[in-house]
Amino acid sequence: MTADYGPHGSSLRDLPRLRRTRRRRSSSWDRTGGNDDRAHVAPGAAATLLDVPGAGVVTHLWMTVATPRSLRHPRARRADLLRRLVLRMWWDGEEHPSVDVPLGDFFGVGHGRTTNFVSLPLQMSPEDGRALNCWFAMPFGDGARIELVNEAPEEVWAYSYVDFEELDDVSDDLGRFHAQWRRENPTRGVRPGWSNARFQFGGTNLTGDDNYTILEARGHGHYVGCVLNVRPRRRRRWNWYGEGDDMVFVDQEPGDWPPTLHGTGTEDYVNTAWCPTQTYSAPYHGVTLPGGRNWRGPVSLYRFHVEDPVVFERSIRVTIEHGHANRRSDDWSSVAYWYQAEPHVPFALAPVAERLP
Repeated sequence: MTADYGPHGSSLRDLPRLRRTRRRRSSSWDRTGGNDDRAHVAPGAAATLLDVPGAGVVTHLWMTVATPRSLRHPRARRADLLRRLVLRMWWDGEEHPSVDVPLGDFFGVGHGRTTNFVSLPLQMSPEDGRALNCWFAMPFGDGARIELVNEAPEEVWAYSYVDFEELDDVSDDLGRFHAQWRRENPTRGVRPGWSNARFQFGGTNLTGDDNYTILEARGHGHYVGCVLNVRPRRRRRWNWYGEGDDMVFVDQEPGDWPPTLHGTGTEDYVNTAWCPTQTYSAPYHGVTLPGGRNWRGPVSLYRFHVEDPVVFERSIRVTIEHGHANRRSDDWSSVAYWYQAEPHVPFALAPVAERLP
């Protein structure tokens, strides 16, 4: 029996099923037998976390990072480190990476922050959320490479496990995993009055043209979720950042209206309600950073379409209003996760100066 992707034990009910795969791991263990179990990544350099030929599937990725200075002096921890470190992934020898995302954002929380939270595909674990975990399955047919790039001005220590299975082959109907980071700072809005509440509910939007774009992709695949980050830039009474409808355009041409999927508000899209102010995490949705008093602090939300992926045959554009009818001017950023058949439309990560929180 060949080791194909096949039944692979992805649920408790399926765990008893016997299968034949070859479990492997690429980690940062100290090859001298000592305890220096980490990659020393100089400024401007990259550490290779995985580089294997053939077919397989990455099943789990664990990481934690620090600078030598921050370990000696915890108060010296860089607030922007997780935006200066970049995770990149290539499948099947492709030229352009399928994943190109700041490290912290990739694992589910924006603004260069960490916090303990639990979801199905992504988790940040103690201490203080600095243990980063990913369970998105990442199949490949002809080689896989994962790198961590250091764009900080000092050395970084990176500890990592990349768990994967070697396979004889993978079937043609398996898409490749992708993740892309975007930011718009500020989004283009209108000038409000002294209270955001009155201003927030006015206006109309019947085109979606000025929405914040989470993902724009072409080809055949399915969108499986996102992390949304907002830092309100205004200081008004009732400074709620939401009310923006999610609008997803599937296999539609520019200018087509209405969108294939049209939601009712920012908090509704992430399956919460009534202007959430509480931290919450669940398998498919959560509020990892609620924003603090009057939503003035950083906000980070997630919504994963594990049970309800959005399939596209030719193209997809995933968008959301920044405030009702795009009337708010705030700092928005996001990570989109999706699977698709290659080739994908190449995308570039913004320079480090444009990523800093």
